[in-house]
Amino acid sequence: FLVLVFYLLMIYSDYTGYPFPTAPPVDPFAKIRVDDCGKTKGCFRYGKPGCNAETCDYFLSYRRIGADVEFELSADTDGWVAVGFSSDKKMGGDDVMACVHDDNGRVRIQHFYNVGQWAKEIQRNPARDEEGVFENNRVTCRFKRPVNVPREETIVDLHLSWYYLFAWGPAIQGSITRHDIDSPPVSERVVSIYKYEDIFMPSAAYQTFSSPFCLLLIVALTFYLLMGTP
Repeated sequence: FLVLVFYLLMIYSDYTGYPFPTAPPVDPFAKIRVDDCGKTKGCFRYGKPGCNAETCDYFLSYRRIGADVEFELSADTDGWVAVGFSSDKKMGGDDVMACVHDDNGRVRIQHFYNVGQWAKEIQRNPARDEEGVFENNRVTCRFKRPVNVPREETIVDLHLSWYYLFAWGPAIQGSITRHDIDSPPVSERVVSIYKYEDIFMPSAAYQTFSSPFCLLLIVALTFYLLMGTP
């Protein structure tokens, strides 16, 4: 009977020219707000001075929402962007959340565990309310994960403080490959989800002239040129 009704509806649709109702479009990805950095969420920016979520080489934000932590990640890549939670500043034994751009154009949130320099995908994924987009040659995503989780080696409790490892790189057929830079940036100190800061980390291209030694050298050269040679 249901098949007959569906068939009659199909005929009616063809006859009248009115299409069947379609599913509503997916809500567009809400842009990451950087005005809230250091106020209602914590942020890390890696790249050119003054960059934002759309121009930094790498961007991450976090904020508490009830029993969850919401993360926003974005990087200048067509492959993947990730954050690792580590007890030290080195890769190995780390809980990693990655947003991966696949061959179908979707951005999927995956859970990994670093075994040495190798990232092993973990089927138990704590992420929820996932959304992601690939636009302007950037992978951007947003997801939540619980603050507290049952004790397990591959998933850390976020109510504790951890070093944050920042990484991004290419993907092949939806699988992550080696990150883009040899020494990915890492937070200078452990990060607490209960403290919101807006931290900028200059990329290698902008570090040369930001060190105290280089600034002193520039001042000395300027003084030398102004005074002239005897």
